[in-house]
Amino acid sequence: MARPSLLDVDAIEALMEKHPSWVRQGDALRKSFVFADFSEAFAFMTRVAIVAEILNHHPNWSNVWNTVDIAITTHDQGGLTALDRSFIERVERIAAA
Repeated sequence: MARPSLLDVDAIEALMEKHPSWVRQGDALRKSFVFADFSEAFAFMTRVAIVAEILNHHPNWSNVWNTVDIAITTHDQGGLTALDRSFIERVERIAAA
């Protein structure tokens, strides 16, 4: 299956406007999610892991107690693609639930 092409500047700006809590760092977008405790953070990570498997698009992430840090980029394309946009939109829906 062909990988998606890089998003253009306008698409990246639109993504950033729609999700201003995500911060651009180089070729990736990053966000920290804070929960009440470790169990909530781990449950969130489990739901995000399912999304990552469905999309076959996996984040760089870490968890320390109640905080989950996520960075997403399409490594083999060298930047942000529609996969990243889809991942972020699904993660935001999970976080809002």
